[in-house]
Amino acid sequence: MDNYEEPLKTHRIATVDDIPAIMGLMRLAIAENMKSFLSAAEIEAAQETMGVDRSLINDGTYFVIETMHEGKTVIIGCGGWGKRRTLYGGDHTAGRDDSLSDPVTEAARIRAMYTHPEWTRQGIGSLLLDLGESAARGEGFKTIELGATVPGEPLYLARGYVELERATTVAANGSNNVVIKMAKIL
Repeated sequence: MDNYEEPLKTHRIATVDDIPAIMGLMRLAIAENMKSFLSAAEIEAAQETMGVDRSLINDGTYFVIETMHEGKTVIIGCGGWGKRRTLYGGDHTAGRDDSLSDPVTEAARIRAMYTHPEWTRQGIGSLLLDLGESAARGEGFKTIELGATVPGEPLYLARGYVELERATTVAANGSNNVVIKMAKIL
């Protein structure tokens, strides 16, 4: 009989005190999880639009997934949903629209999902989607949208999201940055 037990994963709403750990997780996830899909230059280009969005934390719509590792609680995933019109990006991203979406006529947004490289393919992304979709549904939203990266697209397709459009911008380093707008009915 195998004595292995899967480590317990818990979730909670992120706080401003979590921002340094979230930023570290984001950097690690971007650097490692995108390697199979994008070149180093394309990863650098993607970073122009990725990062912490404090409005999600302030709105109480951003989650952290935690587990115990070597006797300490560590964040192994983060992500959430937005009730604002901004589709993707961090505090620094140009073109943000932080006005509130109307749940009757507009979509909620899945936002800023990252998983620690040692925890990919273990249900973290699906758990974050479930949490965000459930919370948005609870706030009266009927649809939800997201801006997927190429590495994130397979998860979202598997979870019932459909592509609405694919936009490519040229980053400061001259590389393309692809964002795939996807949606799902809640």
